[in-house]
Amino acid sequence: MSITLAIGPRVRKSPYFESARKAGLASASVYNHMYMPTSYGDPIAEYERLVTGVAMWDVGVERQVALKGPDALRLARYLTPRNLDGITIGQGKYAPICDYRGTLINDPVLLQVSDDEFWFSIADSDITLWAGGIAGALGMDVKVFEPDVSPLAVQGPKSFDVVADLCGDWVRDLKYFAFRDFELDGIPFVLARSGWSKQGGFEFYLRDGSRGDDLWARVAEAGKPYGIGPGTPNYIERVESGLVSYGADTDEATNPFEMGLGKFMDIDQPHDFVGKSALKDIRDRGVTRRFMGLMIDGAPFQGTNEHWWELTSDGAYAGYACASAYSPRAQSNIAVAMVKTDVIDSGAQVNVHTETGNRTADVVQLPII
Repeated sequence: MSITLAIGPRVRKSPYFESARKAGLASASVYNHMYMPTSYGDPIAEYERLVTGVAMWDVGVERQVALKGPDALRLARYLTPRNLDGITIGQGKYAPICDYRGTLINDPVLLQVSDDEFWFSIADSDITLWAGGIAGALGMDVKVFEPDVSPLAVQGPKSFDVVADLCGDWVRDLKYFAFRDFELDGIPFVLARSGWSKQGGFEFYLRDGSRGDDLWARVAEAGKPYGIGPGTPNYIERVESGLVSYGADTDEATNPFEMGLGKFMDIDQPHDFVGKSALKDIRDRGVTRRFMGLMIDGAPFQGTNEHWWELTSDGAYAGYACASAYSPRAQSNIAVAMVKTDVIDSGAQVNVHTETGNRTADVVQLPII
């Protein structure tokens, strides 16, 4: 049954929204209080463009939380367990954010854009309120705000050719999460080698919301020789790649160690940060569940799951499947899931309780592809 998403002034639109609508936007969701495109009507074509060619995505919902002022670095350090020693202008860092219980509340990329300004490029939660409240409570000399910055992603193996044609061959030398200020025909943006896929690509952090249609048009024109087309953060590819989707994969108790993010945290660093003592306890105690992949039997799924699917093993609760899809590359139904560690260690299959009946699945490491 199809459901219409009402479009109105209460939910914000990205600078690319009208261009996306003209390009055939077929469905959307709400993310960070904005409309987020989710399909242009042909999911398989969008998937194929991403894994074999090039796609452009309106990801303006990927909002920035700016910290600006003398205490900007001090606040950034306090917000994340990632050790920020050595952070420099032009090189981003994946920087999980936790609350005081050690619960994961966002998993942004952190960019230092000037000596006294940092951006957390966030997933779907109100980190501006969280950061501003902490800064005020601690009396920090820093302004916390949402800047006029809206990313447009260009993803896929041919993205390097498209972006090099637009901006120059220097883009091929950018390291992962590296970025540079650039201007194209008067359109200001930060160009970063990043994006929510494992297929390679870039994000244009547009710094003037009035130029969204202009930037979209230039990217679309540059991409024509390479078969560029519109798309969205791709459901199938993200499951294949084991990418974490905050809120879709996490519950009210999820910690970073469960999600495999321990390598991005330095619990023993000398700097204090939110949740430090709780995260030490979690690390020392160990986790009882982990983010894993599933290879699920049966006929190919025709869509995706609307709800988490319960997992059982020998009749006992074993976890939940967060996101599922049929993978053309794996030629199997697949899912990402939170699975109890004793079940993982046993090597046992799990039963997946779907809306259309039970399936069996092997638990596998991520990424699946």
